[in-house]
Parts: sequence; C-alpha cells; structure tokens
Amino acid sequence: MAEARPGEEPADLTDPERRMWQAYRTGSVCDLSARAADEDNPHSDRAWGSGRSVRAQVVALLLLHGPPPVPGRVASLKLRGVRITGRLDLSGGIVQPYVELQSCRFDSEIQLSETRFVTLRLVNCAIPRLDASRLHTEGDLHLPRCRVARGIRLTDAQIGTDLLISQAVVQRDNKGRAIAADGMSVAQDFQGELLETYGEVSLRGAKVGVSMNLRGARLRNPYGRRALNAPQLTVERTLYLTSIALDYVPGDSGSSTPPYGLGQTPTRGQRAQRFECRGGLRLDDGRFGDAVDFYGARFTLTEEQEVSLRRIQTPELRFVGERPERGRVVLSGAKVVKLVDTSTSWPGQGGVSMEGFAYENLAPRGHFPLARRLAWVEAATAEYSPEQYERLAAVLRASGEDADAREVLLAKQRRRRATLPPALKAWGYLQDWTVAYGYRPGRAALWMAVLWAAGALLFSRHEPPPIKADEHPNWEAALYALDLLLPVIDLGQEGQWKVEGGWQWGSAALVLLGWILATTVAAGASRLLRRG
Repeated sequence: MAEARPGEEPADLTDPERRMWQAYRTGSVCDLSARAADEDNPHSDRAWGSGRSVRAQVVALLLLHGPPPVPGRVASLKLRGVRITGRLDLSGGIVQPYVELQSCRFDSEIQLSETRFVTLRLVNCAIPRLDASRLHTEGDLHLPRCRVARGIRLTDAQIGTDLLISQAVVQRDNKGRAIAADGMSVAQDFQGELLETYGEVSLRGAKVGVSMNLRGARLRNPYGRRALNAPQLTVERTLYLTSIALDYVPGDSGSSTPPYGLGQTPTRGQRAQRFECRGGLRLDDGRFGDAVDFYGARFTLTEEQEVSLRRIQTPELRFVGERPERGRVVLSGAKVVKLVDTSTSWPGQGGVSMEGFAYENLAPRGHFPLARRLAWVEAATAEYSPEQYERLAAVLRASGEDADAREVLLAKQRRRRATLPPALKAWGYLQDWTVAYGYRPGRAALWMAVLWAAGALLFSRHEPPPIKADEHPNWEAALYALDLLLPVIDLGQEGQWKVEGGWQWGSAALVLLGWILATTVAAGASRLLRRG
C-alpha cells in the first residue's frame, strides 16, 4: 500500500476499500454482501473474490489514523460481508472509533495485544486466531457466533462493560487452549451461552463484576486434563453452568447489536440444551457472591478427572445436574450457606470427597430420603470420619429435624464400630441392641419392661423363705424383680429372702442385665451431653 499521511486517503485504494473509506467518514455500514445465503456464510469453503476484499493495512490505517468524519456525522468502522486480507495488527494502538464487523472473513490472525478500544464487536466472523492479551476496552467486547480456528487469547485483558462470546465455536491453539483468559477482568457480565470450545478454557484468577453465564455451553477437551480451568475465579453475582431454554435463540432478532442475557434456565418440559463439560472442571478457591448453579449440567469425565470445587465460597451451591458416571466431585474445604441438590446428582461410592466441606442449610429438590443422604455421606468417606456425620446432624437439628439428626449420629456410631477391635466391637453391638447408643431412649424403657415382666413371671411361681423370720416384708414377685433390675435404688426386697438353686441363678441374671442396661444408658446419656 502506498504511504499516506494520517487522515489522507491513499492513492492505491481498490473500489471496495474506497467504499469502506467513505462509509467510515459517515459512520454508515460498508456492506459487500452478495445477498445470497450460501455465498455470504463466512464459515463456508466458498471463496470470496477481490470484489469484496480489503487489505488489513487499510483497516489499520482507518482505525489508528483515519480521516475526520463528514460534518455532522461520527466516524466508525462498520463492515458486513467483507474479506480482510493480510494480518490485522493493532498491537499497542489506541482505537477511538466504534468498531463493528458482521459476517466478515479474516485470512490471517488478528493481533490486538495491549490495544485500547472504546467498543469492539465482531459478529459471526471467521477468524484464524485472536490474540488480545492485555486488551483494554472502555465498553463491550463482543464475539458472538464467531468461529476461531486456533484459539482466543485474552490474558490480563480488561473489558469495561460486557464480554459476549455466545454461540462462538473456538478450536485450540498450539498449547491446547481454546480460550486463554488468565487474569482477565470483566466489569459487568460475561455471556457465553451456547459456546462451543475444543480445548482448555483457562480463566485462572479472572474477575467478573456481575454474572458469568455459560448456559448451554459445550466445553470439550479430549486433548488434556481439564475443559474448564478457573481456579481463584471471582464472580460478584452468579456463575451459571446450566441448561438453557431453546425457545429463544440469541441473535434471531435481526438487530445489528447482538442481544445477550436473554437465555433462561429451562422449566420442566421445556426444550433445552444442557451445559456439557467433557473433561475436568476446576473452580478451586473461587468466590461467588450469589450462587454457583449446575442445574441440568452434564459431566463426562475419565477416572482421573474431577469436578473440583475445593475451598470455594458461595452463599448457594446448586448441584442439580446429571450424576457423573466416572471421575470425582471434590468439595474439600468448600464453604456454602445453602446446598441445593437432588438424590440423583451425586456420584456413588468413592466418587465424592467432602473433607472439611461446610454447609449450613439443605434445600433438596425432589424426594431426598434420609437413607440416601446417609449414603451420600458414606460415599464421601472411604474411611471412617466423624466430621461429615456431625455436620449433617447439626444442619438437620438446626432445621428442627431432631429425629433425623439422631439417626445420623447413630449411623456414625455404627460406622465407627466397624473400625474397633473385637472386644469393643462386641460392646458396641450391645449398646446398639439395647439403647441404640443412647439415641433411642425409648428402647431402654422397653427392655426394662420386658425384663421386669420376665422376672415377675419367673418369681411368681416361687415364694422363697425369709432370711429373718420375725423381720421381713411381704413377698411381692414383681417388686422383687424390679429391685433386682434397678442397680442403685433399694425397694426393700433384695436381701430379704433365701433364694437358692436355679432361682439364685435367675436373680443373678436379672442383676447382671440391670447393670448392663444401666451402663449402656449412662454411656448413651453422656454421649448426648457431650454432643450438646
């Protein structure tokens, strides 16, 4: 291209470039579309000729040193159906005009490292690669429905308002990453509905000022360990990794400005597309101001891959997706106020890890019986650990479910019993059979009644002689049996009668059983007091 002074029209412009130059000065759209759908699809294999091609150097000249606008108009670059040849490199530049390119095709990568924009919108464009590390925009960065062949790089980028990549399709770069956005900051919303990626999405240390929305996204990484790698991610409101209702598809309005934020989590029976993650997901040490929502999410993992939520902090965790068939869900050290889940969303034995997981309220969706909740805890503790049993019991007790809380603590004791040596295990079985470790106090009264009735029936058939003929109470078989059973209280019957032979053995059995019953009741009572 012939050299030109800033703002001066080069002498060697082609007809399409001259049209673009004039449209820039008036702020109007330079439309080079062929008006035929099969010819205007930028993602097809059909070649676009010179009649709709402009050079990347001319585009750069317009954006960095463009001519003044026509009086009364605002200069801006708006292209539709245009092929940009060569490498568009604006690195380190300051772009003042508004930029919106729709259904355009780039022959080479776009280089925007450390470039400053007001607003940049690339809609439904075919892009070999986008390198925008440390990009800075005062307004939006929009990339909806774009297809990027070798990855997007937004490392340490600062987006002044919204980032929109809904319905984009992004392949991996030479490092296996589809989107590399470590340290990125988005002042408002991150919208990625129906996004498709084939490589790792890396958002380490990224910050989102409002909500992050990946409803209906399909993140696939068959080449590496994780499909979404976002430790220390901060989202001020809600992270949506959910299904999306398909009754409305973003982009169908015909508006030149892409709509966003319109997708909704589907209701029952509504046509939907799931959030799908084929590969590990990592949100370790993340902070989420309102919630992390996995409604309808589907995870396809290998045995070594994880849905890792280690040490996340959020008021609400909605784990209501499909049960992962393989891999693990790790919640170690996470802190949640409300846990929303279903009985079918958690993996089975060995598929959950919850060491140090703290939650204050349970809000299950659908029927979640206590037996399934206990199985959930057992699945998360390959070896006996009292922590999660006590946590579950405390949450149930706080919500007024005292009976269920006692059942949880009883299950804890039974699980603990399996780890004890034989003698202590036998003592544990005895406590379980008699008073259920003190968590079913009514059972003690039942045993006492049974033993008392048996003793009364036994001694009703025999009236032993008194030890002192001139000093003894009246014989009462029921009172005598009760006196034998109660190890501390003296009812004035025991020690007053000569009991010999088999009757003496019967008396000894009642005394022994009474002491065992009293000891187990005392052990259970002390356990309840320590728990309180």
